[in-house]
This record gives sequence, structure tokens and C-alpha cells, in this order.
Amino acid sequence: MSALLIKNLKKTYRNNVEALKGINLEVKKGDFFALLGPNGAGKSTIIGVISSLVLKNSGTVKICGIDTDNDLQLAKSKLGVVNQEFNFSQFERVIDIITTQAGFYGVDYKTAVSRADKYLKALGLWDKRNEQTRMLSGGQKRRVMIIKALIHEPDLLILDEPTAGVDIELRRILWDFLLDINKKGTTIILTTHYLEEAENLCRNIAIIDEGQIIENTSMASLLNKLDDQFFIFETKNKISQSLDIEGFETKVLEDHKFSLRVANGKTLGAFLQDETLTDVEITNVKNQTNRLEELFIKLTTKHE
Repeated sequence: MSALLIKNLKKTYRNNVEALKGINLEVKKGDFFALLGPNGAGKSTIIGVISSLVLKNSGTVKICGIDTDNDLQLAKSKLGVVNQEFNFSQFERVIDIITTQAGFYGVDYKTAVSRADKYLKALGLWDKRNEQTRMLSGGQKRRVMIIKALIHEPDLLILDEPTAGVDIELRRILWDFLLDINKKGTTIILTTHYLEEAENLCRNIAIIDEGQIIENTSMASLLNKLDDQFFIFETKNKISQSLDIEGFETKVLEDHKFSLRVANGKTLGAFLQDETLTDVEITNVKNQTNRLEELFIKLTTKHE
């Protein structure tokens, strides 16, 4: 079953700018899905249409099988959206903001408080529940936004740049939380400019550029389109200069760390078997995390 199904979605603004040029998109129930694109590509317009904040010119949107044109209220009950902007009063208490939001979806107060407690504890905000949101940091406010979107326990959660301006430690807390609720059945659609975030979290991906979907596939399949692979090595002994191995490009990053580019047609195994590495004690190796960023730039630049 599809958590989200979009067919031939078009949106043209009054200045004749075509924001969406016939979008077709399907997100399966239980997926963790990345929707990526450069600024102005159409991501926010799609989210606006899905959440009924932007009127479409034509096309259909179905949330968990419910056509938004036929039963918008029921469709929206299946949906939670975390927007980029904070949309709550800075002078209300955290717990009041959350329970009031639950009331909009018909959730009784006792259930709302129980759910709020669960999410506040999971996201490290339990001790802030009685404070006005103006006293919270930016990262804490973002967590309140996520709890607001989840309080009616929707089947589909859309996150629009949820970690923008958030420090690395908090980003990882949010990652763990999102992976946990996805594992428990919540379908998640993520937009982000931190492409390593999408690579680490999402199983499937669509890239939009100039109002059109230019890629729609699994994350693994998309990354396989890279001509080269990049790795980071950590070593026990000090590396003073780049390793001279024919057919491979290495670069010393730190005394005990170097990068490796494996060109198309070469293998990591061939590199590791080279006799030049005999005296190099490798302690760790991992994929370089900017692979998706490199491919994203190549795809959107090509399309342009």
C-alpha cells in the first residue's frame, strides 16, 4: 500500500512560473524516503500541496489511499508535517502547545498527555514541558515541532529541513528517534540539505529539479551510478606522504588518516593487496560520506 501517491501534479503561479510540471511520485508504506532538490526546485511546493496549504492546478494526491480532493479531513488525519518555520506561540508552555494540537485531531486530553510524555522523554524535553517556548533553544523548538506533528500518531510524517541549524549531537539524537519510529511503522519523507543525512537514513530517494523528478530510485541504486568510490582509512602508524600505488589516488588528511579514490574499473581489494601497504597498519576503513552530494551536484547541474 502507498503512504503517498501523487499523479500528474501541476502547479503554476500567477507570474506563469511552473513550480511543478507533472509530478508522479509514490512512497510505499513504511518507507524512509528522501525528497531532495536545489533551492527553488519545487520541494516546498509539493509539501504545500500535500498538506493543502498550496492549491494545485491539476493532478491527484492520495495519502494512505485517501484522495485529498474527496476527503481532505480524513487524509490530513493520516499526515503529520514538520515545516521549516516555527508555528507556535512563543509565550505558551510546551505541554499546552502539544496537547492543544492533539485536540485539533480529536485526541482526548488524557491520551494527549500520555503521548506528550512519551515523546518529550524520547526527545530529551521532559524537563522543559512546563516552560514557555521562548525560553527554548532553536534545537529544542525543532523537537517541539516534531512532537506536534506526531501527537495524533499519523501514518505519514513529512520533515522539511528538520535539522537545519542544529548541532551535530542533536542531529544524531533526532536521527536515532526517527529511525526508531520508522521501524515501528511510521512512513517518513525527509527533505534536507545535509545530503549525508539522507544517505545515512533513507532507503529510497527522489530528486526534483526545475519542477520535474529527474531521479526516483533506491538510495543504493543511485549511489551505484557514481563512477568513482571514495574511502577514508585510519592507520596505527603515521602516514607522512601520499601512497604511490598505480591506478589509485590517495591523499593524506591527517598523520593517521588518508583518503582513497577508486576509479571505475578498479577495486578496493586490489588496492589493499598492493605490496606498498605492507608496512601500513590499517585500523579502520569507511566510505566517504559525501558520495551523495557529489552525485546530486552532477545530476542537477547536468539537468540545468
